[in-house]
Amino acid sequence: MEDDFHWEIIKEIILPHRKDIYNSKNRHITIGTNKEKKFSLDIYQTSSHNPLEDLLNEFREGQFSNALTSEQKLSLLKMLRKNTPAFAIDAEPLCNIQGHNIELYLDVARPYPPLLRGPPYPASLEARKEIKKHINELRDMDVIRNIGHN
Repeated sequence: MEDDFHWEIIKEIILPHRKDIYNSKNRHITIGTNKEKKFSLDIYQTSSHNPLEDLLNEFREGQFSNALTSEQKLSLLKMLRKNTPAFAIDAEPLCNIQGHNIELYLDVARPYPPLLRGPPYPASLEARKEIKKHINELRDMDVIRNIGHN
């Protein structure tokens, strides 16, 4: 029978003897006419839900790599919530700020862009020797390899 009851926190209750209870959206409760004295109600401490599920629900449009562990996702989501002003504005949801959408087009097909057609920047003889020495070291460590006629 108790399963049929659903509890909700209501916005304002007016009690006799001018004792008012106000419930703000941040779960701070004010009792009486003194608006400066607030009592906070931490939902996450009293809730039996998983904080990761709550944060994932809040950022449900976000896509996360499957390589992240639950702890890493939780840490990332907490950082996003803490720094929301850096990633969103009031009028737009997180990461959907108008004017900040960027479309990247990566192409390696010919014809190359004009800046890539010209010769590389000139280097002095000493700099070219150091660059060649560094390239040979990287090749010896198998970081890079020759392709084609190089």
